[in-house]
Amino acid sequence: MTLSRATATLAATILGSSLAFIDGSVVNVALPTIQSSFGASAAATSWMINAYALPLGALVLLGGAAGDRYGKRRLFVWGTILFTLASMLCALAPTLALLLAGRTLQGIGAAMLMPNSLALLGTVFDGEARGRAIGTWSAVGAIAAAIGPVLGGWLVDVVGWRAIFFINLPIALGAIFLGVRFVEESRSHDAARLDWPGASLATAGLASLTWGLTIASSAKAGSWTFAAIALGIVLLLMFVLVEARRGKRAMMPVKLFGTPTFVGVTVLTFFLYAALGGLFVLLPYLLIRVGGYEATQAGASLLPLPLILGLASRSTGRLAERIGPRPLLTAGPFIAAIGFALFARVSSANVDYWTVIFPALLVLACGMALSVAPLTTTVMSSVDADHTGAASGINNAVARVAGLLAVAALGFVLADGAAERFAGNFRMAALVGAGLAALASLSALMLISTTQKP
Repeated sequence: MTLSRATATLAATILGSSLAFIDGSVVNVALPTIQSSFGASAAATSWMINAYALPLGALVLLGGAAGDRYGKRRLFVWGTILFTLASMLCALAPTLALLLAGRTLQGIGAAMLMPNSLALLGTVFDGEARGRAIGTWSAVGAIAAAIGPVLGGWLVDVVGWRAIFFINLPIALGAIFLGVRFVEESRSHDAARLDWPGASLATAGLASLTWGLTIASSAKAGSWTFAAIALGIVLLLMFVLVEARRGKRAMMPVKLFGTPTFVGVTVLTFFLYAALGGLFVLLPYLLIRVGGYEATQAGASLLPLPLILGLASRSTGRLAERIGPRPLLTAGPFIAAIGFALFARVSSANVDYWTVIFPALLVLACGMALSVAPLTTTVMSSVDADHTGAASGINNAVARVAGLLAVAALGFVLADGAAERFAGNFRMAALVGAGLAALASLSALMLISTTQKP
């Protein structure tokens, strides 16, 4: 039985994107153990996440544009190869500095493979078939992300934290084989040269802002810390101005923001993924440090979210095709906001899973299930086929930058090891997450078109 190119493309993109999904969720569960292993501070702990998220958020736009110009398959395959080599460096790193270097290289690899993974689907499928394919992509990715924390937590408890990076290898090899053997190349014939000025400004601006936010939440904060934050904001504003002047040559084409729908999904993505990124770093910490959970238990406790996403994404993708994106993208984040608010019932004396954690996760999962597939299909359908890489890159960048800034600002929570104070800070962060999700819902209601369908 021969494997069709469409099926092989879907399988390859699922395997490739799952690397990024699994890596993020596994590392979150392993953070307390890695911190103890290296005797790292709260700021250094934040950088274990941000060393990966910073290059991913800053360069994913360039990765999407490079795919449009040089070939989506080429960038996807080489990004997967780089991610694989970086994972081996992380697994073998004898020092924290080398571990952070490996995480940075993983972020660069993910910036190459992630936008082109999704863009390849946009070139092979269209119409309702595209909605089903993206729904399947989201569903299987969510299931892979569900397995990751459980397996990773077990590996941390039984083998050690280094083993979590080795689980990437067989997945990566499968993606590389399918990509080289079956996936057809796709590129835009009028794609502009790569936007290195824009990439440099975005990277420098995000690095300065992230570093400033991370240090600002620690005891080492000083006037130079806030100067770094200000510099980061200035550089990012310069990035926007440069992109506007470069026009078609920009890695973030400003013209893509010419419709309210694209603006709406971009704002929604930022608020919703900022809330989600913060929660997924803090929740394993809460369970392990305050609740006394083993790493395996902490990983398993997160299962409701990816499993519900996996079961519902295909159906919500089809539903979005029929009724349009706005109803789902308004209701989904609003329900997620209720889920975030339910986490505020946590206390140092009550981290019971079935009465406190599970109900909040269940509601949050239902909200995210209504949001993820319609959000993705709306982004992909809002641009022409030649710019799907750039559009996917922008949306991925916004999601990653949102999580990056959220984690950078979490130092004040992670730095306070006392159970009662940590639980109090967690409650405050949960309420902030609820507010961000509510803003995401409002942006969909106000900006996304009632008539446009993915």
